[in-house]
Amino acid sequence: MGFLDALMGNASEVDLGKLTAELSPILGDNEELQLAYKMVRDLFVFTSKRLILIDKQGVTGKKVSYHSIPYKAIVHFQVETAGTFDMDAELKLWISGQHEPLVKELKRGTDVVGIQKTIARYALG
Repeated sequence: MGFLDALMGNASEVDLGKLTAELSPILGDNEELQLAYKMVRDLFVFTSKRLILIDKQGVTGKKVSYHSIPYKAIVHFQVETAGTFDMDAELKLWISGQHEPLVKELKRGTDVVGIQKTIARYALG
């Protein structure tokens, strides 16, 4: 991933070897990282059991929010690609027990097809 891509917020695939050491304290038994995308400092991490949305906050990024969504809780999802005038793509996840979807904005250039395919692979079985 180039520096300009990072500034523009384009998601790129992350090396799972480096990420495994960072996330090993929060992974469950027999849970393995499958795929991860990084957008500036935030991450979409697909494991064998759940989707983890990691939001690094503040100037230093030391404050971190981990939002875990078990695949079985995803009722349905929507990925909207960027258009000619609409520069952002969007991911919407409807989670069991919640009326409103979880919405994540994705910048142009994000691998929305890869994200959609990965969610489909794990959420649909």
